[in-house]
Amino acid sequence: MSGWRDRFGAEAARWQSAGLERQRRVVRRLSATECEVDGRMVCAFAGNDYLGLACHPRLIEALAQGARCYGAGSGASHLVSGHLAVHEQLEAVLADFAGKPAALTFMNGYVANIALLTSLAREGDVIYSDRLNHASIIDGARLSRAALKVYPHADVDALGSLLASSKARQRLVVTDAVFSMDGDIAPLKDLLSLCERYDALLLADDAHGIGVCGPQGRGTLQSLGLDSERLVYMGTLGKAAGLSGAFVAADPLIIEHLIQHARPYVFSTASSPALAHATLTALELIRAADGARARLAAHRLRLREASSQWPAYRLLASSTAIQPLLVGDNRRVVAIAEALLDEGVWVPAIRPPTVPEGTARLRITLSGAHSSQQLERLCDALTHVLARLEVSPA
Repeated sequence: MSGWRDRFGAEAARWQSAGLERQRRVVRRLSATECEVDGRMVCAFAGNDYLGLACHPRLIEALAQGARCYGAGSGASHLVSGHLAVHEQLEAVLADFAGKPAALTFMNGYVANIALLTSLAREGDVIYSDRLNHASIIDGARLSRAALKVYPHADVDALGSLLASSKARQRLVVTDAVFSMDGDIAPLKDLLSLCERYDALLLADDAHGIGVCGPQGRGTLQSLGLDSERLVYMGTLGKAAGLSGAFVAADPLIIEHLIQHARPYVFSTASSPALAHATLTALELIRAADGARARLAAHRLRLREASSQWPAYRLLASSTAIQPLLVGDNRRVVAIAEALLDEGVWVPAIRPPTVPEGTARLRITLSGAHSSQQLERLCDALTHVLARLEVSPA
């Protein structure tokens, strides 16, 4: 008589027995790097606030000022009456920031990727997706009804073979620019060369590169000097920018196509004008954050040096703020994360299906707001916990 209860209960039991059960933690933020987590005071290496802007006083004031000037909400979709002058201003500034002729804002990166993939590809087209792409890309590709070809992670030769054999009318290559769980950077230059050769669009999701990579934090594409009319750039504003939201920057024809055909854009209420106003300040702060980016780079080198004390584990190669420490076993990584919390350091345990089976890890995220003393606290806690637990390599 309660089939749904039996089914969901059995699924919960299987999930828990596999060491995959997730837990929401109640957080009270105290500063850019310190917070209270379930009643414990910790130094956080757990989020994506890579420049420490989420608590920046100028950004907080800009959000309040935006509400005073424009109101709290937009009240309608962009295509009805919700596209305010401040939204128009922000899109122009975002286009300039990304080095593209036009831009369009979205509620968040997940929605932006769903919108992009379901409007730029359809039945009869082919999407080529890196195996380690974010879930929003995977879901968008499935919803598009286009054929989906998954190529091995960062394998340019494999992708080239797939493109060479394709007879599709429209080809769309999509990749994370900075991979969210590995922290490595996609071979974007080589991917663009393939797209030029085989007349494909290249969609780069730079959620974790904007603010951190490139001159003035303008993103991964600009760090590599890449520019092409077939490049579609997606950046999020809820990570290094310290707020929420996302944008797409591309050729004006692509932007207009999204305005007309991207259902998540057409049928969603426009984001708060107060948020749009604050994002203008966030972009100013990003441009001026060279000092924070330098500290972030120094923290990364220090962590790499300290990792020599943990020979049973591998700190994955990453030149970004994301520094994954590979553990392997699901229960083992949870035990390490809990022990670190007891030491006053918060580093999340990441397990399948977020990452492939057998690659459970600590996802250490660094911020330019971390002090050198906090970095030493992290390194000391890792050394102490890993030695105390006497955990064997995965």
